[in-house]
Amino acid sequence: MKSSIKIIAGNASRPLAEAIAAYLELPLAKCMVRRFADMEIFVELQENVRGEDVFIVQSTSFPANDHLMELLIMIDAARRSSARRITAVIPYFGYARQDRRTSGRTPISAKLVANLITEAGADRVLTLDLHAGQIQGFFDIPTDNLFAAPVMVRDIKERSVGVADRMVVSPDVGGVVRARAIAKRIDAPLAIVDKRRERPGESEVMNIIGDVEGRSCILVDDIVDSGGTLVNAAEALLNAGAKDVSAYITHGVLSGGAVSRIAASRMKELVITDSIQPTQAVKLARNIRVATIAPLLGEAIGRTATESSVSSLFD
Repeated sequence: MKSSIKIIAGNASRPLAEAIAAYLELPLAKCMVRRFADMEIFVELQENVRGEDVFIVQSTSFPANDHLMELLIMIDAARRSSARRITAVIPYFGYARQDRRTSGRTPISAKLVANLITEAGADRVLTLDLHAGQIQGFFDIPTDNLFAAPVMVRDIKERSVGVADRMVVSPDVGGVVRARAIAKRIDAPLAIVDKRRERPGESEVMNIIGDVEGRSCILVDDIVDSGGTLVNAAEALLNAGAKDVSAYITHGVLSGGAVSRIAASRMKELVITDSIQPTQAVKLARNIRVATIAPLLGEAIGRTATESSVSSLFD
């Protein structure tokens, strides 16, 4: 069955796609993605995919619009090349934070992006830690939302963060379910940072629910963008008596001055996955580390190709 799998890498996720292919012991399919002088995207599949099970690996990270358009064109190229089934593997699903109308006369961009991917010709979607689980319902095709929790739990146990005195912390009320799942797996108590967001990209920590004194705190969330919320939460925990603070975040968007903000903070360590290709600044940061999700995605792709259960990965 593996021989019928074709893995195609987009420019946003080539190192991750290479690692996935290595896990599955398959070569990456040959695909050329280039731009004309006016930056128009051109894609050419350089090997036969007729009747094949095609998996296109592409995060829609910065620059989000370019990478999204690239994904759509690759899907269209595979469809017009008579691929048997096309799965869009989107480790980081951009626009996921626009999953509802926050005020009058605003779009629901996550739904629009889901429509674009479906209309381009994708037969199914494989993604990781959606900002809101209900985004799966935006797609009219099968959608698997994987969780980075097993990768995080394994790393925490290997690193023995805090061991007896570790405590999992959700940086906001909305992330409690995610944090609780991690806490349960490592047999640790749970605390919550209650914050008030004054404006996008800024937050004010108001209260900590739970006794963190003397604890090695592990903040857990899906996205770190400006880093403000994370740094403020870490500072509040340390001021409340926490011994040290680490963070495990699935998607390291890290826009603007986020890397320098985190590097200058009192946070012991930030662990992100390679759902978004780490920049050179991230690689050089003293307290940021990358954990790979390639085996997780590789296993999910293999199970999808053989029509096996994907959800059992998280049982």
